[in-house]
Amino acid sequence: MEVELERYILDHISPEEPVLAELDRQTHLRMIQPRMLSGHWQGALLEMFVRMVDPLYVLELGTFTGYSAIAMARGLSRQGAELHTVEIDDELQDFAARYIERAGLRERIVQHIGPALEVVPALGRVFDLVFIDADKREYPDYYRMLMEGGWVRSGSIILADNVLWSGKVADLPKKNDRQTQGILTFNRMVRDDPRVEQVMVPLRDGLTIIRVK
Repeated sequence: MEVELERYILDHISPEEPVLAELDRQTHLRMIQPRMLSGHWQGALLEMFVRMVDPLYVLELGTFTGYSAIAMARGLSRQGAELHTVEIDDELQDFAARYIERAGLRERIVQHIGPALEVVPALGRVFDLVFIDADKREYPDYYRMLMEGGWVRSGSIILADNVLWSGKVADLPKKNDRQTQGILTFNRMVRDDPRVEQVMVPLRDGLTIIRVK
């Protein structure tokens, strides 16, 4: 039933752009962990968030092959608006760049390679919208960096992916499972932070929508 419902949803949302469909296909053919791709459903949602927020600067932590960056950049409408996407794996840079170019978004998307905790402070930007989808072990550090470093402002929106982590958040995590521990710590930090308001949505692997007060 779940598969049929997902198919129904995909049939009733805005159609997937050909370049994104091709990127999805090539990611599944060429990458070891293609499930890391955002995909049509989540990509459409991210694009809608961008259109609603109408940001000047967007930050993405975790480029992978570029699907979510392209989807979000398609929603940018303000003159001079930019999306900065950070990826630690330099072997993915050229793959993502090819599709960013094919999507006609080279002027909108700025790629950065390196650890997000080092790259973001060097950008010197205050971001209106942030999408976190990188190393789960570092989610708490990303959150501290954004909130304490002043890289978000009142009214900024932070979207955090994989916050349900295949249901592992509901179980007692193993001591050596640092990724689940990272997600659990992050979820608690957001819940207990009076500076923000948030809602967790069970979309795919869980998405938390955070608004800075």
